Amino acid sequence: MRRLDCALVAAGISLLASGPALADDTVRVLAPTWPGYAPVFVAIDKGYFKELGLDVDMKFEDDRSNVLAAMTRGDIEVDMRTVGEHQGRPRDASTPGVIIGTIDKSVGGDGVIADGSVKSVADLKGKTVAVEPNIPARLLLQLALKKEGMTLDDLTIKNITTPDTVAVFADSSIAAIGTYEPFMSQAVSSQTQRNGKILLSSKDSDIIVDVIDVRQDDLKANPTKYQKFMAGIFKAVELYKSDPAEFIKLTAPHYNLSDAEVKGIFDTSLTFTDKEETAKLLGTPEKPGALYGIFDLVMDLNVENKAADAKLDAAKQIDSSVMAAVAAAK
Repeated sequence: MRRLDCALVAAGISLLASGPALADDTVRVLAPTWPGYAPVFVAIDKGYFKELGLDVDMKFEDDRSNVLAAMTRGDIEVDMRTVGEHQGRPRDASTPGVIIGTIDKSVGGDGVIADGSVKSVADLKGKTVAVEPNIPARLLLQLALKKEGMTLDDLTIKNITTPDTVAVFADSSIAAIGTYEPFMSQAVSSQTQRNGKILLSSKDSDIIVDVIDVRQDDLKANPTKYQKFMAGIFKAVELYKSDPAEFIKLTAPHYNLSDAEVKGIFDTSLTFTDKEETAKLLGTPEKPGALYGIFDLVMDLNVENKAADAKLDAAKQIDSSVMAAVAAAK
């Protein structure tokens, strides 16, 4: 799963305490340590949620199995992951969590780096490619291979942990690595003997989208709460547009990064989805948006690479009613 190196995360990050679902003004969130989720922290820090009558608490958790367990127990209401991670094993049609919105898109933060001798994806046939299971880069690689009439079976796949990208790229037997920032750029710049390059990245694809999952029971009981939750996020995104320096300053401490490091990630790796774009991606119950097609495409890739056991129905995994109400509000 995609995350920043755990060493970057402040001490004391852990699961929220167990307990039943709380009041209809409470939203408890778990998410990976990915800066694309920063609007939630900024909305908390700026008091946007409080102004809307919400009590929002967000903590990091990179282990997806822990998040799914917390969602099932009712310890949290919200989980944020990529579309691909939402679909991954062990999720099936009965697993708690329905997508109600998006928060960011990867536009260069995920990709595949390769040795200088590799001129195209087709050149990877029969070669060893290292990549962590169930990360966006594997999906990007699959999609690029399909365009060449190839599959992952045409490669020798070596499973790695993404923070090991720099060390793995020093091994000349590894032709390419599926990875994400900041490890992607670090490997290319530090292992100069490989004459490496970014072979493909999410800059050229629209399938790496981070989504907001909500427990269906709480959504059904408190739909207005999630309209307010999305409204608070969008207000934070608007702050980023109008005053990026303040937004970055608020974000940096949450990820134990400098302002310059956060700015670099925002400038090159991701873009936040504002109210208009999110509404367009979700569409309406009567006219589904583009996210449904993205969901189906990624679903097929995940089933193909055995990252998912069951083919899920986008119409049952996405609920566009919250965004339809937010978009309609003045």
